[in-house]
Amino acid sequence: QIISTFVFLLLSPAFIFAQKKSNLYQEFDLEVKADYRFFFKDGLYEGQHLHYPSLAIEPEYFLEWADGQQRIHFAGFARLDRDEQRTHWDIRELYWQWVKNEWELSLGAKKIFWGVTESVHLVDIINQTDFVESFDGEQKLGQPMAHLSYSGKYGTFDFFAMPYFRKRVFPGWEGRLRTPFLINEDAIGFEAEAEEWHPDLAFRWSNSVSIFDMGLSYFYGNGREPVFQADPESGNFDIFYPLNHQIGVDLQAITGAWLWKLESIYRHNSVQNMFALASGVEYTFSNIKDSGIDIGLIGEYLFDNRDELALSGLDNDLFVGSRLAFNDVQSTEFLIGGIFDLNRSSKLFSVEASRRFGESWKLEIETRLFSNIDQEEFLYFLRDDGFIQARLSKFF
Repeated sequence: QIISTFVFLLLSPAFIFAQKKSNLYQEFDLEVKADYRFFFKDGLYEGQHLHYPSLAIEPEYFLEWADGQQRIHFAGFARLDRDEQRTHWDIRELYWQWVKNEWELSLGAKKIFWGVTESVHLVDIINQTDFVESFDGEQKLGQPMAHLSYSGKYGTFDFFAMPYFRKRVFPGWEGRLRTPFLINEDAIGFEAEAEEWHPDLAFRWSNSVSIFDMGLSYFYGNGREPVFQADPESGNFDIFYPLNHQIGVDLQAITGAWLWKLESIYRHNSVQNMFALASGVEYTFSNIKDSGIDIGLIGEYLFDNRDELALSGLDNDLFVGSRLAFNDVQSTEFLIGGIFDLNRSSKLFSVEASRRFGESWKLEIETRLFSNIDQEEFLYFLRDDGFIQARLSKFF
């Protein structure tokens, strides 16, 4: 309710500026998804199951007027699942935007993506991860913000002011991919006295020069990833959100069939100084034997100086994968990958496939596997949570 009220107040200027509604354009879309997730092994913890059916809906509305200078965009999400924590809803986006020449101003809840690498997105710091939706952190919660952007001769300059922080939601008693102890997001503390209402600030510069796409970012505010600290007296974990200073760099270059990628961050807070790096290359064999099929080979190196304290487990790892695109009417695609720990025995494997049927149906298959996870890593809590998921989507 706090988020909804805040977004409504931010969107109210739209009604002031909407007096001239020339060239009014609007569009409404709806996606309904039926998921079935099957885990290959019994859960390590009481209350967990093998079978997890669920339903989700994603409505989207777009309104534009004043010759495209003003618009409102709404994207919602809701899921019904047997895990009560995964049964949730969210306003992914609900913002008013004004565009004039090189300037853009957005007020409301929004999703912002930064990043170029395949296996991890280190610089992507604006939005909180919707952790009950996706293990890989691809799904994000909507972030209330004021976003001012200027695009000129020397690149694009983005400024963000975020007055409210979204906590991360963790799986509940019946959920999989969780720790042996339940994490209640309401019990997680903050370093900032204002807690969720501490103002977060961010800036990013991006530009394209010759074969290079580059970005430089800075963030200050509540960390999107909570910190786990062991309490030697109680044997439990103290969990809180520190105030972070983070500098990020992302770089991408295209040379023929080669795609070179780099993401790196330096993060400072009262608990730890963190340096992380993801760097790699992707080579694409295009239109193999005139079939229209493209095959991409991906290799990335991942480093995080927090070692076993890294929640992702990617402290000194190698990602190897392949992307297969049929470029057909059905948009058939496959992505296969594996992450190999260079210090320990841990391995993670994934397979993602998707194909459209007709004009309004889509089938997606996702598999995640954990192999020989080292007991010193945070991922050891999830070692028996390998699963396969089938998703059937209907678009209206």
